[in-house]
Amino acid sequence: MPTAIPARATSAASTPSPRRPGRSPALTSGSGRAAARIGAFAVCQAAMMAGIGLLITGPARDLWPLTAEDAVNEGLERLRGGALTTASEIASGAGDTATVVAVTLLVCLFLVLAPRLPLWREAVFLALGVSLQSLVFLVITESVDRTRPDVERLDDSPPTSSYTSGHTGAATALYAGLAVLVLSRARGPWRKVVGALLLLIPLLVGAARLYRGMHHPTDVVGGLLNGALSLIVVGRAVLADDAWAAPPPADAVDIAVAAAESRPGPARGHAVVIVNPTVTDTATRGRLRLILAQQGYRDVDFVDTTARETGGGQTAEAVRGGAGLVVVCGGDGTVRAVADALAGTGVPMVLVPCGTGNLLARNLGLPLGPADALAAGLAGEPHALDLGRVEGDGIPATHFTAMSGAGLDAAMLEGTSDRAKSALGWPAYVLAGFQGLRAPRMRLAITLDGAPELRRTARMVLLANIGTVQGGAAPVPDARPDDGVLDLALFDPRGAGGWLRAAGVLLRGPSRDGGAPGGTGRRAGGGGAVEFFTFRRAELAFARPQPREVDGDPVGPGLRIAAEVRPGALTILLPAREK
Repeated sequence: MPTAIPARATSAASTPSPRRPGRSPALTSGSGRAAARIGAFAVCQAAMMAGIGLLITGPARDLWPLTAEDAVNEGLERLRGGALTTASEIASGAGDTATVVAVTLLVCLFLVLAPRLPLWREAVFLALGVSLQSLVFLVITESVDRTRPDVERLDDSPPTSSYTSGHTGAATALYAGLAVLVLSRARGPWRKVVGALLLLIPLLVGAARLYRGMHHPTDVVGGLLNGALSLIVVGRAVLADDAWAAPPPADAVDIAVAAAESRPGPARGHAVVIVNPTVTDTATRGRLRLILAQQGYRDVDFVDTTARETGGGQTAEAVRGGAGLVVVCGGDGTVRAVADALAGTGVPMVLVPCGTGNLLARNLGLPLGPADALAAGLAGEPHALDLGRVEGDGIPATHFTAMSGAGLDAAMLEGTSDRAKSALGWPAYVLAGFQGLRAPRMRLAITLDGAPELRRTARMVLLANIGTVQGGAAPVPDARPDDGVLDLALFDPRGAGGWLRAAGVLLRGPSRDGGAPGGTGRRAGGGGAVEFFTFRRAELAFARPQPREVDGDPVGPGLRIAAEVRPGALTILLPAREK
């Protein structure tokens, strides 16, 4: 029987890696190609940074905010005093050449020589990031001639242009690079604190350089940008698995799959992979095929979704054909369609997130890399997951796995184009959301589990099976996909103060006060900005048509939504609870 979902699923994948741990694509047969890519992007980076500098010293020099920089420099000069001057000297020293070179060498030696490591590609990332920043900095200073601020300078002026701030750029490359390594490679709650402190150092260095009269504000911003771009260029080449490695032979996946299938051992049952082709490329399919073969699945069918058939029909056909496992590879809409068809069948599902939001995968603690998510699921155990069943005028009865809603969130989804989602990812939704703020608030009547009708106004209504969304925001923080109930959240902030209170509630998350299923509310936030309820069945009636959505897909405006929970209706394979 499926077990209850763990509080936090682990993300450890059990499939063997075809590459030795710690090896970088830049250190393997793809090193030449990686170096060429780094070089090409470095040229673009230098050209862009120099172009910005020429713009600052040329056509834009008489425009605001450049015209205000002298006043900033003079104001900082007037603030100088004993303690601040001493602190600025220490902060500035964290970015000087000797300090940056020494720290870089020591950290790199530690990474490659310390016992139980060595972390070669992490060392290469840091060394190349700092070096690339320095190289681009030299090109910039040769291309842009900008005089230093007309104030008393507390340090000797090197024979280079004021643009960009070399101290700030070097500090960004070094300390932000260390923050990347700490946040991505270290374990334990302390890593976030250490990462935040490391990211603070370049800002302190930049502030110190301004205070000491060595640079204009735009010089410091340029240094921050130069250091950050250097880390992005090098990190994409060195830290990303297989990012710029030499491409394998065209039949490499077929050879690897055949080898895996030929190994002795019992074969597992028939598996069907439902694939959204708009978000899943050929390379990802190949990796999924290989992982399935390595786990003993030799009878595997890949079935594409279409614009007219988004996964439900394909899944129903797979179940009728005797599939013992359904793998869904797509975004929240594809996951919803597959889950709708699997509801109540007992056929287990493995979730492979490939979309923009991937809300269910995030709330289940799954890896967001498709191959890692598949490996983790196949090595896991069956768990019972609740589904929500929703219907309304113009909405045929269907299930949702994450959230359904009306108002601002639905308008936001309707206003986000596929091109924006492809280019920006989930932040595209945030940009579209600002347009919906001008819409009038809705009036609605709410009936929860047959209790007396409630009348409310709201900007947004959410019917939730999960609690958190992208960026760590928790609009319904107490919702869980295995508690046998759904959660209702009403957002009705009024004025700037109301929006701030609502934001505080969402970031902090309300504590349960004993709110029970059946319509008992959990009010949070001042002035009724946010209100929460749990329920098994809810009926919402709007005074006028409202935009609506189901698991991130707009379903058109309407006057009514009815939702009920189906406890344990979906069986999903998840990693075992961490011991």
